[in-house]
Amino acid sequence: MARDLTGYGATPPAANWPGGARVAVQFVINYEEGAENSVLNGDKGSEAFLSEMVGAASHPDRAMAMESLYEYGSRAGFWRLHRLFTARGLPVTVFGVAKAMEMNPEAVAAMRAADWEIASHGLRWIDYQYVDEAVERAHIAEAVALHEKLTGSRPLGWYQGRTSPNTARLVAEEGGFLYDADSYADDVPYWDKTHAHLREGRAQLVVPYTLDVNDMKIVALNGFTEGEQFFRHMRDTFDQLVEEGGRMMSVGLHARIAGKPGRARWLARFLDHVTASGEAWVARRCDIARHWIAQYPCPGDAA
Repeated sequence: MARDLTGYGATPPAANWPGGARVAVQFVINYEEGAENSVLNGDKGSEAFLSEMVGAASHPDRAMAMESLYEYGSRAGFWRLHRLFTARGLPVTVFGVAKAMEMNPEAVAAMRAADWEIASHGLRWIDYQYVDEAVERAHIAEAVALHEKLTGSRPLGWYQGRTSPNTARLVAEEGGFLYDADSYADDVPYWDKTHAHLREGRAQLVVPYTLDVNDMKIVALNGFTEGEQFFRHMRDTFDQLVEEGGRMMSVGLHARIAGKPGRARWLARFLDHVTASGEAWVARRCDIARHWIAQYPCPGDAA
């Protein structure tokens, strides 16, 4: 499969965001707590990724400290983020791991009551790089079915996060997703024709995500050491995109990371910076996808 290293090149298409906004801003809350690696979930070892214990090892038994760090997200951090966004009336897309949502119906009810989009973050919060293709296909189907049972409707967006070489093809094969977010390749949505043969000739819309404007950098060896740095990076990214115009900005958050008190304070500052600018269309990811489809329909679709 050939890689597309060209994209839109020097002349990205005009986004024409609603209201004349210069930037479409999209906040994601990744909801993963309870679906991470754990012997309780039948895994070979404990989770070792994205926690306050940077560089932690996976253990072939329960790792109680790691479990409690994840539990903070569902018990406290989620609700702090929920208050920040709902108090300001700002929309959110949740990347919800199906097995994590199953363990906290109260949080799912709050997402729905706030009219947040709940996209699929897969069945489990694990690395699929070496998972057998048949197993991953089954996990995608189970994730969609469980998501629909928990929320009342199937997910329109997909973000696996820790993907395999097969993920994009399997998502296209499933056929029911408005957009795929498993890409970091651009500042605006784009159509991917790679697996169109699995979709009756139709390309898959990709709405790219981010790993740099993401609170995961706070718990990474090469990342931010405190909230002021995260705020500055968010602010500078936003201000640069306002200057350019016609771009999309994703902000990735985790309840167990940005949901901590000190970090939430800097996130609140950025929310207020965005809204005070008058330059942003703050939207759910599905709304951005629908806007893009209306502006630039799927290649090959009838007019």
